[in-house]
Amino acid sequence: MAHSAPSSPPDGVSPSELAELLDADLRRQAAGLERAVRRNPCVDAILDGAGTLGLPGWYLGAGCLTNTIWNVLHGFDPVTGVKDYDLVYFDHDDLTAEAERSVEARVQRRFADLGAQLDVTNEARVHLWYESRFGRALPPYRSTEHAISTWPTTASSIGVRRDAGGFRVCAPFGLRDLFAMVVRANKTVVTRAVYEAKVERWTTVWPRLTVVPWD
Repeated sequence: MAHSAPSSPPDGVSPSELAELLDADLRRQAAGLERAVRRNPCVDAILDGAGTLGLPGWYLGAGCLTNTIWNVLHGFDPVTGVKDYDLVYFDHDDLTAEAERSVEARVQRRFADLGAQLDVTNEARVHLWYESRFGRALPPYRSTEHAISTWPTTASSIGVRRDAGGFRVCAPFGLRDLFAMVVRANKTVVTRAVYEAKVERWTTVWPRLTVVPWD
């Protein structure tokens, strides 16, 4: 799923409204997603400010969005359980660690007032360090969207950004599992151990999740 929609004001969305989006068309789902994630003030600020940094192919994605939606559906504060905010981009012209650190420093300065942990990754260079960290080789990603399609669960394989075209969503597995609070492994890259560790943490914070076992 990839969709763009004109940005709407962050006037919030109720749990019942999100539940009604399970089988809605992509435009309605994207609009509801934006209204919900913007209830998290850190997400709201990053969506409005990251575009000024000139990062190619950037998205805000993964757990910070998933967790925010589940907080809305549980009636929790939108920032509950959010460990960090993943800002990803794709710069294949400079694959050095130094360039990535420089970008991260710029991002940290830009959003220093949020008091939040931002994790900044150039998805074009992930294959250079992935094997040493996780013990298996990873082919180079072709784009940020390609990287998002390999993230650990279907509900967290999602990225959003706001640009001149409005609110843009990259969700290779759609949004149904996210809105239905279903945790399902995306086995493209993730290992069973990593998946089950996420399940353990997530179900402790969000007890209404439905977990699809690895096997």
